[in-house]
Amino acid sequence: MKRGALTYCVGCGLIALGCLWIGQGTGYFPYPQTSMMIGYQPWEFFGGASAITGAVIIVTRLL
Repeated sequence: MKRGALTYCVGCGLIALGCLWIGQGTGYFPYPQTSMMIGYQPWEFFGGASAITGAVIIVTRLL
């Protein structure tokens, strides 16, 4: 696998993970039902930071 493809996959993975964490932190994605992340606001911040990091990785790779 080429380095560019790997960094793109990492960036996309971070964006997807960040969106999941934001959804669980806000309570919009309450699955699994026993998750400690549901409705716990710090996960909104962690998710946003993860998604932004993923976007930065992708953008810097494209430049």
